[in-house]
Amino acid sequence: MSKKGKVLVAMSGGIDSTVTAVMLHEQGYEVVGITMKTWDYASSGGNKKETGCCSLDSINDARQVAVDLGFSHFIIDIREEFGDFVIDNFVNEYIAGRTPNPCVLCNTHIKWEALLKRADMMGCEYIATGHYAQLRKENDRFVISKGLDEHKDQSYVLWGVSQQCLSRTIFPVGKFHKPDIKQMARDMGYIELANKSESYEICFVPDNDYRGFLKRRVPDLETKVEGGNFVDATGKIIGKHHGYPFYTIGQRKGLGVAFGKPKFVIEINPDTNTVMLGEEEDLQRNGMWVGKLNLQKYEKLDANTPAITKVRYKHDGESSVLNQIGDRVKVEFMTKVSAIAPGQSAVFYEQNDVIGGGVIFSNFNIE
Repeated sequence: MSKKGKVLVAMSGGIDSTVTAVMLHEQGYEVVGITMKTWDYASSGGNKKETGCCSLDSINDARQVAVDLGFSHFIIDIREEFGDFVIDNFVNEYIAGRTPNPCVLCNTHIKWEALLKRADMMGCEYIATGHYAQLRKENDRFVISKGLDEHKDQSYVLWGVSQQCLSRTIFPVGKFHKPDIKQMARDMGYIELANKSESYEICFVPDNDYRGFLKRRVPDLETKVEGGNFVDATGKIIGKHHGYPFYTIGQRKGLGVAFGKPKFVIEINPDTNTVMLGEEEDLQRNGMWVGKLNLQKYEKLDANTPAITKVRYKHDGESSVLNQIGDRVKVEFMTKVSAIAPGQSAVFYEQNDVIGGGVIFSNFNIE
């Protein structure tokens, strides 16, 4: 038994999880590798070659690292669990006129729980992933902070991970920049892996065509929602659309109608199958309600808590004030923010630390 302890490493076959496993092995941990089969691409009905974390090539890449270093590697099938929860939520949110974030949901409810369950079964004290984030304990709380590489930081998608899960989590690559991780992989002899292109699509929509996925997943969806109206802010009909689930807040391209000047999706109403269009300035909001909260740095929020709030993964974040009212947080921004989409995650930061986060329920303007 290693003095460092036994750690279960989530291995996708990619460079980050590979370097994670090798680093921990070299640091003296007893490493056990695990690859989670979350999705069978053949069942999605797409026409693109299977790639990413669930492909046979990726699974074999993960297994080869374990063989090279002499530690155990297991493959677990969580397709049913993943599909019932993550994919059903993905479909239901679009049908409800919202824009879901399945990666956050998967981290929160599937991957960490699945890892901890197997860690307990295998006698592992810790679990580790290749996320670009940092973790520390402060005032009896486990606090996630941004990864050192601001271009690869993944703290945004980890806001929902519980304190119990964080208490046993290690993020080895969070203290490095991506180019350094690539060089480490080359130095370890994994040159092909270091040069491997990365996938940024949702794992179960590898062709990046979520509209096609929805149509295949719900065969009669297109018939039910086709022929809806585009309307302006006054409710005047200005065109026909192909069904409200196929649009997202802030969308400009792919509307299918020419208006002579750019129009943006500013509101989606599933009850009337209408999509409201407006000018770019009509997307600006300075307030929103956030629910399904998970607080990390603090057990509860003080009144008028200052924070930098991100409303989507690539958002830089804006200065805001948070007030918790019941099980929701009212967020008031200092300046207006564009395209706040219900269904997306809002993550609250104190400098580089994640205060917590939740799901955007609605947006509004404070006069």
